[in-house]
Amino acid sequence: MSIPYGQTRTRVAARHALIAPDSHVKSVVPGITGAATIILINPALGARFAQLLVTFEVGGSALGGAGSGGSSVTQTAGYFETGGATLVVGGLKQKVATGAFFYAPAGETWSITAPKKGTRVTMFQKKFEPLCGVAAPKGIIGDAAKVPGQPFLGDPAARLQVLLPDVPAFDLAMNIFTYQPGATLPFVETHVMEHGLLMLAGQGVYRLEDSWYPVAAGDVIWMASYCPQWFVAMGKAPASYLYYKDVNRAAM
Repeated sequence: MSIPYGQTRTRVAARHALIAPDSHVKSVVPGITGAATIILINPALGARFAQLLVTFEVGGSALGGAGSGGSSVTQTAGYFETGGATLVVGGLKQKVATGAFFYAPAGETWSITAPKKGTRVTMFQKKFEPLCGVAAPKGIIGDAAKVPGQPFLGDPAARLQVLLPDVPAFDLAMNIFTYQPGATLPFVETHVMEHGLLMLAGQGVYRLEDSWYPVAAGDVIWMASYCPQWFVAMGKAPASYLYYKDVNRAAM
């Protein structure tokens, strides 16, 4: 539903942004066909990564990696919010459904083909930073339903699913955070990691710096390094979000 009279819930500040669905505009991205692609976050906003939302038509596809003519230094992590498709990452191939996720290392060819109509995939892309003496990570295809949620800092009402291995080879993380109604982050976080976030379900209020934003499923948030941040789940149903952060690299 459109919002009349030039209004929008989207807000863009110097070090954070809320991108609401009412302001989405499609972009043409090489390698993606038969789909509506929204570039939600990228360096033009001030970020050091990109976050895309791709909604496929029947017959659509997405191809990435050096073997498809793409970048040899860009890695891609993705999550299937709805639908399903055939997913290939290097030598891995699998038919996947809602809740599937993947990681394609820098230079690795990957593809999404034969999608169901309306399949919606969020992708995070970042230039890979090698770590001296540590082998680059391998490709992954997984299912979030098989990743147990762990209580966050001991709180069973706030559970964290870590989708990618938490090891030094990875310089990015992709997680799902689920809160029961009324649950919160235990304190206002302020840290070096940058975030890209997609609200998957439910609703709540997100504090970003000195602003408080009502958020609901479909909203996207960018948080720059050292942006103070806090969340509370509200309503009668659990709230969950998918998020990216950069990890495991030197401070200087």
